[in-house]
Amino acid sequence: MQSLKQQWFSNIRGDILSGIVVALALIPEAIAFSIIAGVDPMVGLYASFCIAVIIAFVGGRPAMISAATGAMALLMIPLIKSHGLNYLLAATILTGVIQIIFGICKVAKLMKFIPNAVMIGFVNALAILIFIAQLQHIIGISSMTYVFVAVTLLLLYTLPRFIKVVPAPLIVVVVLTAIAVFSGFELRTVGDLGIITRSLPAFLIPDVPFTFETLQIIFPYSLALAIVGLLESLLTSQVLDEMTATDSNKNTEARGQGIANVITGFFGGMAGCAMIGQSVINVKSGGRGRLSTFVAGGFLMFLIIALGDLVVQIPMSVLAGIMVMVCIGTFDWQSFKYIMKAPRTDAAVMLTTVAVVILTHDLSKGVLAGVLLSIIFFAVKNSSMKLIREGAQYTVSGQLFFASADSFISYFKSQTVTAEQITIDFSRSRIWDESGVRAVMKVRTMLEERGIDVQLKGLDEASQKVIRQVDGITASH
Repeated sequence: MQSLKQQWFSNIRGDILSGIVVALALIPEAIAFSIIAGVDPMVGLYASFCIAVIIAFVGGRPAMISAATGAMALLMIPLIKSHGLNYLLAATILTGVIQIIFGICKVAKLMKFIPNAVMIGFVNALAILIFIAQLQHIIGISSMTYVFVAVTLLLLYTLPRFIKVVPAPLIVVVVLTAIAVFSGFELRTVGDLGIITRSLPAFLIPDVPFTFETLQIIFPYSLALAIVGLLESLLTSQVLDEMTATDSNKNTEARGQGIANVITGFFGGMAGCAMIGQSVINVKSGGRGRLSTFVAGGFLMFLIIALGDLVVQIPMSVLAGIMVMVCIGTFDWQSFKYIMKAPRTDAAVMLTTVAVVILTHDLSKGVLAGVLLSIIFFAVKNSSMKLIREGAQYTVSGQLFFASADSFISYFKSQTVTAEQITIDFSRSRIWDESGVRAVMKVRTMLEERGIDVQLKGLDEASQKVIRQVDGITASH
C-alpha cells in the first residue's frame, strides 16, 4: 500500500502538470503515426489514450509514457494495405498476447546482453529521428513558422529560470496558441494533420474470420510488433531509470505493455509502446509517478472531447519547437568525447547502431546490428590465444572456442614433439563450446597416432562439463 501511494500520490502537482504537457505533445504524434500507418487519425488517438491510461496501472516503470509510435506504425503499413483495419486490430490484440507471454517468460533478462555502446546509440538515434520528423512542420511553410519555432525555443530555455511552478512547455503552448489565434498568422496547425472526431472509443470485436488462415496472416506482423514494442519500451525504461536514478520492473513492464495492447485492440486502437520523446518531456516537466502517465492519457481524451475546437488551432511550429528542445536534451552530447576516448570497437558499435536506425527507421534493426557487431568484436578479441611450452608441458592461455580452435590445432601441427608423453594445461584457459572440444580431440588423436600420450589437466568444472556433453571424455586434473 505504501508503495502504491508513493508511485501515485507522492508528486501530485508535478505529475498533473507534466501529464498535461505530454497530452498536448501526444496529439500531433498520434495523428502523424496514424497517417504513416494508413489509418484514420482517431485510431492513433484512441490507441494513445487507451495505452497511456492502462499502462499507468499495469506498467513497471512509473512516469514512462506509452502510446502509438512511429516504429510500430511502419510495421503496420503492409497489413493495412493488404487486409484493412480489422486485421490490424486483430494483430494488435495478438501482439499484446505475445508480449504478455514474453513478460511471463522474463524476457527482460535479455537486457543484460545489450552493451552500453548500443544504449548510447539507441538514445542518439531516436533523438535524431525525432528531430528529423519535426522538419516537415518547420521548413517551407511560412516565415512566421520560423519565428514561432525560434520564440518557442527561446522561451523553453529562459522560462524555467524564472518560473518553476508550471512547466515551461505548458506556458509556451497556451501563450503562443493564443497569439496565433488572435493574430491570424499563416501557420500550420494540429487541425491540418487530420480530422479529429469528438467521440470516445467504443468496445468492438475485430470483424475477421476466427480461422487458422487469419492467424497465419496476422502472426508475423504481431510477432514483429511485439518484439519491436518491447525492445523500445525496455530500452526507454532503462533510459528513464538512469535519468531519475530509480529502478523499474522490466518484466512487469513487458506484461503491462501486452495488457495495454490487448485492451487497445478491442477499442479501435493500433498497437503501441513506450515513447522516449514524450517520456523525456514528462520527466523533465516534473513527472515522476504513475499519475503523470494517467493524466497524459486522460487529458488527451479530454482535449479531444471537450476542447477539440481549441486543440486543432495549436500551431505545429510550437509543438515542433518543444520536440526539438526534447531532442537537444535527449541526445548524449558526451558521445563526441566517447567516440574519441572509448575503445575503437565500442565507438564503432555506437556509430553503427545510430546509422542503421536512421537509415532504416527501424529500432530493432539498429539494436540488432549493434549487438551482433559487439559479439563479433568480442569473439575476435578473445580468439587470440597463446601456448607456452615448458619441456613436455604446454600451457594454454586464452579462451578455446570456435574462433580460436583453428589456432590451437595449427600450433600443434607446427610443433616437433619428441616426448613420449605431454601435458596440456588448461588452468589459464576455458573450453567454451563444441568447436573447442573437437579441437582438443583432434590434437589428441593427431599426437596419439604419432605414439605420443596426451594428458589434459587444469580443466575447470565448466570445461569438463562441455567435454562430457560433447563426447563423454573424462579428463583429470
